[in-house]
Amino acid sequence: MDTAARQRWFDLVGSFGASDEAIEVAFQDVVARYGEHQRRYHTFAHVLDVLGTLDELFADPVSPEIATADRRAIRAAGWFHDVVYDPTQPDNEARSAQHARDTLTALGLGTEAVEEVARLIELTAGHEVADGDVNGMLLADADLAILGAAPDRYERYTGEIRAEYAHVPDEQFRRGRALVLESFLQRPRLYLTVAGAERFDELARENLRVELEALRADDETGSTA
Repeated sequence: MDTAARQRWFDLVGSFGASDEAIEVAFQDVVARYGEHQRRYHTFAHVLDVLGTLDELFADPVSPEIATADRRAIRAAGWFHDVVYDPTQPDNEARSAQHARDTLTALGLGTEAVEEVARLIELTAGHEVADGDVNGMLLADADLAILGAAPDRYERYTGEIRAEYAHVPDEQFRRGRALVLESFLQRPRLYLTVAGAERFDELARENLRVELEALRADDETGSTA
C-alpha cells in the first residue's frame, strides 16, 4: 500500500489516543474493505481521489474558512463514506456510518466528533445538503467531483459503475441510471460550494448529458453494448 496513504491515515487519527498498532490495524481493515471483489469504482483509489479533492477545496481562496476539527471530521468521513459497499443493498451509507462510529470510537475520537463523521457519511446517500451545512457541502462536492472529470475518465467511471451493477439487467440499469442522471441535471446547484461549482459544474453537466443521451439511444434500440 502507498506509504503516502498510510501517512495520511496516521496524520489524521494519530492524535485520537490509540496506539500505533491499533491505528495500523484499523488502516489495514479500511484498505481491505475497499479492496473487496465487488468493487470497481468504489475502491481505495476513489477514497484517495475524494481526499485529494478535499485538500484542493480547503485550499481554494473562495472556500469558506473551516475549523481544524471540522476539517478532521470531513476527512474522516472521506475515508469511511464507502467503507461498506454492497451494490445489491440499499443501506450502504448507514452501514458505513456505523462502521465509522465503531472504528473511530475505538481509536479514541470523542462522541461529538464521531457523530459528525457519521452524519456526513449518511449525507452521501443522496448528496442533499441543507443550506449552511458547509461540512456537508464540501464532502458532497468532493464525492461528486468524478462527474466533472475529463470525458475519458468519466467514461471509465460509467463502465466501472455498470460493472458493479452487473447483476442488474441492461434495460433496468439504463432506466435507473437515467433517472439518477436526470435528477442531477435538474438540480439548480449540482455543486454546493463556490469552489466546487467553479471547478466541476460545467463539465459535469456536459458529461451527464452525453451519458443520458447514450442511455436513451440504447434504450430505444435495445442495445446491450
